[in-house]
Parts: sequence; C-alpha cells; structure tokens
Amino acid sequence: MPYAAEQSTFAGLGVAAEIVDALAADGITNPFSIQELTLPLALAGRDIIGQARTGMGKTLGFGVPLIDRVFDDADIAELDGTPRALIIVPTRELAVQVGDDLERTAAHTPVRVSTIYGGRPYDEQIKALEDGADVVVGTPGRLIDLHDRGDLVLEQVAVLVLDEADEMLDMGFLPDIEKLWAAVGETQTMLFSATMPGAILALARQKMNKPVHIRAESGDDSATHTTTRQVVFKSHRMDKLEVIARILQSPGRGRTIIFARTKRTAAELADDLASRGFTVAAVHGDLGQGAREQALDAFRRGAVEILVATDVAARGIDVDDVTHVINYQAPDDPMTYVHRIGRTGRAGRTGTAVTLVGYDETRKWDAINTDLKLGKHDIPEWFSTSDELREEFEFPESASGRVGPARKVHGTRPARRQSRSEGPGKRTRSGRKRR
Repeated sequence: MPYAAEQSTFAGLGVAAEIVDALAADGITNPFSIQELTLPLALAGRDIIGQARTGMGKTLGFGVPLIDRVFDDADIAELDGTPRALIIVPTRELAVQVGDDLERTAAHTPVRVSTIYGGRPYDEQIKALEDGADVVVGTPGRLIDLHDRGDLVLEQVAVLVLDEADEMLDMGFLPDIEKLWAAVGETQTMLFSATMPGAILALARQKMNKPVHIRAESGDDSATHTTTRQVVFKSHRMDKLEVIARILQSPGRGRTIIFARTKRTAAELADDLASRGFTVAAVHGDLGQGAREQALDAFRRGAVEILVATDVAARGIDVDDVTHVINYQAPDDPMTYVHRIGRTGRAGRTGTAVTLVGYDETRKWDAINTDLKLGKHDIPEWFSTSDELREEFEFPESASGRVGPARKVHGTRPARRQSRSEGPGKRTRSGRKRR
C-alpha cells in the first residue's frame, strides 16, 4: 500500500502524541517498512500476520499500535488494573527485551507493562499484577502457571500478540499457545514471525479473524540481511580458539556475539577467551536467570563487548550495533543460521558474520548453503597462521592469541530462590490527549 510523504512518520500514521513523544525521546521518528505497513491496520483493530526478517522492527510493529489502542481506544474498556493486552514470546531474554521496549513506548501514558517469565521469584511478578498491569509480556509456561492459580486475569484482554511464532513452534509451545488463546477469547490478534511454517499458518487460519498477511520484503529477497558480510571457511577444531582470538583483534570490531552449539562449549569458550585477556560475558542454560540477565545487561551497556551464547539466547539479544557474529560451530539448520547472523547488520547498519566449519561439519554447511542459496561452495581452509585469514580480517601481523592478563567471565551470579504470594489489585487511568 503506497503512503503519502507526510505518513512516513509515526505522527503521520495516526499514533497518539504521547507515544510519538516517547519514541522521539528514544531517537525513533521514522517507521521501518514492517511498521509502516502494519500500523494503519493494527490501529484499526485488524488481525495481522506480520512477517519480516530478524532486526527489521517487528517489536514496534505490534508494540506501538498495541500501546496506542490500550491507551486510547473506545473499543477497549477503561483500565482497571487487569490486563488489556497479552504478548507471548518464546524466551526469557526476549520477554525482557520486549517488555523494556514497550515500557519506553508507553513512558508518557498511564499504561503499565509487566514482564512475566520463569526463573524469577513468583512474589515480585504477582505483586506487579496486584499493583495493576495493563499490558503483560511473558513466556508460555509462567503465564499459564499464574493464570491457572488465578493471579493472571485474561478475560479482559483485547489485544493478543504472538511474537517469534516459529520459534515457539520449534520449542514445543504450540499446546500452551492454544491454551492461552482460548483463555483470552475474542481479541484482536497479531502474529509476528521471521518464517511461517505450515503449523503456524494453520493455527492462524483456525483462530484469527480474516488476518491480513504483511511481508516487509518481497519473496525474492534473501533470508539474510544484505548489509551483512558473510565469511565462511573450514577450521580445525584444535585451532578455532586461536582463529577467533585473532579475528577479535580486527579493526572496527565492536560488540560481538559468538555462538556455540552446547552449554558446555559456550562455558569453556568464554573461560578460554577470558583467560587470554578478552572481556567476555556468557549466556547459556547452565546459568541461573539472574546471571543470564546480568550478562546480557553488561553486553547491552557496553561493559563487555564479547558475548558467548547458545541458541536459546539468540532471540533475546536485541542490540542494534553488533558488528560481528561468529559461529564457533556450523549451525544445525538453515533457520538457526539466519537467526544467529540476524544479530548483526540490523537497522541498515553493516555487519560481519563469520562461520568456522569443522571438518566433520561440511555436510551440515552444504545443506545450509544450498537451502539459503548463499553461493558459498568449496569454502577455503584457513588456519590461525594463514595469510588469507589475516588479509580477510585485516588484524595486525603481530596479533597473537592473547591480548592481556586473564580476566573473569561476567555474569556468574547464581539463580535466586522462588517464592509465592497472592492478592488482587485495581487502578484507574487519567485523561488522555491526541495530536
């Protein structure tokens, strides 16, 4: 749908003045493609299937109209402390990120956002619901738990969002989604995802009301960002640490995410890099939720520039200025590759994605290359001492596998114990204005 020039801003698309001001305070004035296509329909209460690659602005694509409608829509009941909108996400990290984004979007409105996920004490989340939560962001398991206990009231929900639906399908959350969907009843529903597997489309056809399917790019577009330089080569497993240590000394290298396949590998790699003088944080399943949040916060703030992660954390890392993504091992499948390297080259920025293919991983890489049509056949074989490696990444000839004295890996705080409490809560909202 073509738009007039004056509609290329959030204000021109009809977003409430309070939300426009909050976005502007965060440096956001012009919508991305998926947002520009979605907003007019979502503000009108239409059901939407939104499809765009990772890093193309899906969160504000549903977040802005959701906050706008909850804040000031005659079709939605006045706020009384019970949720008017529910956003379901697959991972704890993504819940935190989406919750933060929505809180900033709603900063100049009376709308209150609560984030609900496992691994945190029950009592603090229940208290937030008691105090009043107009918008709830959460993971399926904890949402169902609190709803079954009567702490999370869903009968007044008017807007339902399923974010990263394909990931939730892969993680086996489909029955949980169906249960929560049944609990909210008739709602405006927005389903957002990078890919649309058949099971997701079947669920949408069954549950949604004449949804409009919006794609932010054409079917011929690449599954990966065109702003991302992809470098792929064979690397011996005994030499991979030396190779990465040198790549990390490339000029212009900023925030970097290194993906490992297993929790054990991620922990060992983080320890090894820290012992060589690099400032590193780690995120994997063997860490408590508090430690994971501490590591992600340090990475977002720039306290550390290198984050070693397993795939479980990929969807929760929403930092626009990641310059490098390094696959320590070849991903298991094409979509994992897309999601991993989607952490860089975001929002029009350039990025570099590096994949170290082990000698036992060549078939796996061939399948990824063929499926995504990357055109990277007959990949070269490079060692840490190879001139080709140094020329590709332009690190100094004097670079070695160590940059300083050993450091401690950030983010090792143990998980907190959980506790429970109960009780209802109510509140009302103040007046509102529009431009």
